[in-house]
Amino acid sequence: MNRHAALKAAMGLFAGLGLSVCAHAQVLKDPLPDSFTLAGVTLYGTVDVGYAYQSQGVPLSSKYVGGLEYQAFTTTRNFAGSQSTLAESGLEQSKIGIRIEEPMAYGFTLVGRLETGFNPLSAQLTDACAAIAENSGVPQGKQTANADSSRCGQPFNSVAFGGLSSKVYGTLTIGRQNAPQLDALVQYDPQALSYAFSFLGYSGFDGGAGSTEGARWDNSVKYALQYGPAHGSLMFSNGGRDTGVLGQAYGIDVGATVQGLSVDFVYDKENGAVNLRSSFDNGATPLPTPGLAAYASNDEAWNVMGKYVFDLSGGAKDSDGKPIPGDKLTVFAGYSHIQKAHSGETGGFSQGDYPISLGININNTAQYSLEWFGAKYAMPSGLSVTGAFYHASQNSWSIGLGATGTQDIGCSGAGLLCAGDFTEGSLVGDYAFNKHYDVYLGLNYSTVTDGLANGFVGTTANGTTGSESQTTVMAGFRIKF
Repeated sequence: MNRHAALKAAMGLFAGLGLSVCAHAQVLKDPLPDSFTLAGVTLYGTVDVGYAYQSQGVPLSSKYVGGLEYQAFTTTRNFAGSQSTLAESGLEQSKIGIRIEEPMAYGFTLVGRLETGFNPLSAQLTDACAAIAENSGVPQGKQTANADSSRCGQPFNSVAFGGLSSKVYGTLTIGRQNAPQLDALVQYDPQALSYAFSFLGYSGFDGGAGSTEGARWDNSVKYALQYGPAHGSLMFSNGGRDTGVLGQAYGIDVGATVQGLSVDFVYDKENGAVNLRSSFDNGATPLPTPGLAAYASNDEAWNVMGKYVFDLSGGAKDSDGKPIPGDKLTVFAGYSHIQKAHSGETGGFSQGDYPISLGININNTAQYSLEWFGAKYAMPSGLSVTGAFYHASQNSWSIGLGATGTQDIGCSGAGLLCAGDFTEGSLVGDYAFNKHYDVYLGLNYSTVTDGLANGFVGTTANGTTGSESQTTVMAGFRIKF
């Protein structure tokens, strides 16, 4: 398919959505420059917008991550009927940032990143905690999208760090950084942490070792080293009373890339990770202290992730002996085992300085298993097709009332915390005109059962049986610089 034929097809796709794509050939001949770099500082960003239909969902939020509750896995239990709406950040969080790479003496390079996510339809910084607060006390069927996240309106709600890098001695960085588990998922998620089509992207649960606020660590230091085909990293955070992890956290990642095969083993440990409960919980019962309903947990996660790239070019070369780019097939797979236990924390703040009320806590160990696999077929023309499957299961665990968790109310009383499963399948087609512009169309189906379906319409009073499902179809386009 040549560029003009592809552009014509894309225009047809978006015509029904009330969107338009500029058809002037100059757009394709003279795209944006490869980078906006001055004195080692590069400005970059992404704007991702489109249109979505959901068989079940809630109206668009101006603050929530991605704007919509794209999948059935959510703490809000908030579906209110089908949704047909403008949408945002389906494939990728819309963002803007700067990257620093400035060579220094003795082979060292000054490195750093400052990045923040925003909602392009409202031009507001992404703030999931504000979305929960705004919906507190609002009855089911009247709420807008909301759930917990590590993006809570901070000026830099993604990352903000700086340090030194050397090809010989490795890289040392300090600041707000992705947790080791989230960093690994960036490489091994078939859908590249898409909000609309990936469980791993929509929910920070896995990336945060069981608590989405633990997906990014404030007050952290990280050391990474590449040695031949092997690589590894160590990371530590001393936490903070106004961050997503109230206590200390540490993690390790070791892996290797040999020809087309890449494998990583990751371990994360977080003490006092913040877990905001449903917005319904904030008005359901009097809270011990003013603030958003929450519990704090000690989280521990073991992970193995891998991918293999098949180069289907067959070794073809042009007349000058240079390799001719061919189709590539990449297969992905991963497994995570997560345990959550009582933390003993009695108070603090979530990310974004939102006060929290620790009205419940975990009395025995909660365990989760997560598995995923998928494949991406990419062509030199810019067309790619990706399919993925995700599954998560939780055991039946109990909670206790109060921050000390001394009064065990059991599975039936807790409802939400009874055993359950989540399953998702997704398929996405994407066409890139060049490195700056692409269009996509995708389908996602997800379902929650039993304890994970607690609070959804159709489940039993104590949340131990029942199910809820959702189908999302979204078409969109990205502009990247």
